[in-house]
Amino acid sequence: MVRHGNRKRKSSTPQKLGQAKAQNQPGPSRESVTPPRRKRARPGTKALKEIRQYQKTTDLLIRKLPFARLVREVGMAVSARSIELYWQASAIMALQEASEAFLVRMFEDANLCCHHAKRVTIMNKDLWLARRIGGYGIYMEREYDR
Repeated sequence: MVRHGNRKRKSSTPQKLGQAKAQNQPGPSRESVTPPRRKRARPGTKALKEIRQYQKTTDLLIRKLPFARLVREVGMAVSARSIELYWQASAIMALQEASEAFLVRMFEDANLCCHHAKRVTIMNKDLWLARRIGGYGIYMEREYDR
């Protein structure tokens, strides 16, 4: 007798009770249960909407409390003596304004570098080039720069 491997064998295990009940009982049709699908937005539409929203506002982009914690932590690391530094709220706000202005300008320059390379995604090399060309201070030297 020749056996063929491509034939399905019947399962010898009985079906689960929940499946058997679901198959025997008529229920509401699937179309009536699911709500109608909303039209999906195209990729990039939401990003453009967010860009327009952020360009209209003058609010700070970084949360105040985490930034204040970061400033205090860096202040403790930089201070020669391990004494606690006291910060005025206006000083932290000034630092945050300056930091965000710096970051926005640097990302704008990195975006220009990215477009010059005929890409749409900012990469590390774009940020590095923007820092080097834009005179943003100390930049990370690479091996071949030495």
